[in-house]
Amino acid sequence: MKKCRGIMVQGTSSDAGKSFIATALCRIFSDMGYAVCPFKSQNMSNNSCVTLDGLEMGRAQGVQAEAARVEPQAYMNPILLKPRKDTSSEIVLMGKVYEAPCDKNYYRLFTMDKGLETVREALSLIDDRYDVMVCEGAGSPAEVNLNAAEIVNMRVANEADIPVLLVADVDRGGALASVVGTLELLGADRRRVKGIVFNKFRGDISLFEDAVSFTEEKTGVKVVGVMPWLADVVIEGEDILSLNWQRGNQERAGEEKLRIGVVKFPRVSNHTDIEAFRFEPDVEITELSSPAQLARLDAVLLPGTKSTVLDMKYLIDSGLADAIRRFYKEGGAVYGLCGGYQMLGEKIDDRYLRDNEKIPEIEGLGLLPAVTLFDDEKTTVRSSGRAAHPCFKEYTPVEGYQIHFGRTRALRGGEGFSPLFELDGKKEGLADADLRVAGSYLHNAFHNDLFRTTWLNLLRKRRGLPERAAVSTAEAKEAAYDALAASAKENLDVDYIIKIMGLPAAQPGSASRRGEAG
Repeated sequence: MKKCRGIMVQGTSSDAGKSFIATALCRIFSDMGYAVCPFKSQNMSNNSCVTLDGLEMGRAQGVQAEAARVEPQAYMNPILLKPRKDTSSEIVLMGKVYEAPCDKNYYRLFTMDKGLETVREALSLIDDRYDVMVCEGAGSPAEVNLNAAEIVNMRVANEADIPVLLVADVDRGGALASVVGTLELLGADRRRVKGIVFNKFRGDISLFEDAVSFTEEKTGVKVVGVMPWLADVVIEGEDILSLNWQRGNQERAGEEKLRIGVVKFPRVSNHTDIEAFRFEPDVEITELSSPAQLARLDAVLLPGTKSTVLDMKYLIDSGLADAIRRFYKEGGAVYGLCGGYQMLGEKIDDRYLRDNEKIPEIEGLGLLPAVTLFDDEKTTVRSSGRAAHPCFKEYTPVEGYQIHFGRTRALRGGEGFSPLFELDGKKEGLADADLRVAGSYLHNAFHNDLFRTTWLNLLRKRRGLPERAAVSTAEAKEAAYDALAASAKENLDVDYIIKIMGLPAAQPGSASRRGEAG
């Protein structure tokens, strides 16, 4: 007998707001006392996180687990595809790198065999451990060219035997046509769709009432609700630096701001390292893609990348490499995260062509006395410790995770440079004496409030701005999840969602099942 009840959130397109709605439902069901598991069978993203047992999973499901108040587990995202180039990806299966790369043979040889087997295994684990599963699809369920071998939309809904909510993005325009067209293309799977959600609506909702009536009459499917555009609710994004993020920072008028540029690498990964700055009222984050932009900045951040060598070549070819060197020489601050840390060194050695397929060695920025060698060993680990650099005058605890190929070694004779962290008893990262250039493999470093605040206050001091107290990112995130859930409860028919899921009317499961979750 099935123990866990579920709902699946699919979309008429990418970026319709599936993750947003799924996150809201995770918090709502958690508030009701259920043990909730987020789930996405297959995710294609270079943004990932590490579980307590050192396994890798998609960052979006990590965020949803946080909203659900459960510990992230690899089975919440059993298949993670991390793009390496235009035609292939690295496959992460149940948290571990799978031996076969994802290429043109992926759909023919993998999905309906090992892939589907893994999805079924994950669903079985979830059914045994949770009361509620909030499942997220990918792209659109109406991709007829992929449907024969898809394992992320309707096939998952059928395997789990759960109803589907279909989400459409009103802000883009064409939402009615996308809903009707999607349902027309679903064939027999259309029976799974029990509700429609229009997302990102701006303006007077009364002007949309006719659209709701038309949709229900045309499709025979209930419109569960219309979610408004929530500009002030900050939830981590999945794939790119959000333009809304930049607009939100720029709208904070009336005060002098710190200006931080994040290099827009073609192969950027784990950009969510930067998300914590969204909660800082005097920090403006902008994408950095040309040398001319550096003139107005206080600091440059080099984020992670899926190919350090190729994105280092991008820095050189675009003129950004020389511009960043000048920026540092003239007093600017530079911080490298993971792949960005590797670029800060003297040289990147890819003699085994593990990071790319063409360039065995490339010159780094030369701002840190270090070299990086790529080999076949991949590090995925949760890490904790303290900031070890002399600029941190008080004890500064840090925690985060590491996901990387390559080993970075400090060169002898690097006078004036110190390790940035002590993690799990080992020195990690490197920085100059006044912390104007620093780098580390530690993802989520800036989510540690005291560490982030100390670094920002050094920037403020150089600008002659007053220091600020730490902002609690944990409290800000909790407030955002609560605000998102409150909006969903106000604008969606949650009672109807509970009904189609078949959730019991009585108060949910026992403490023992909640204790098993995770």
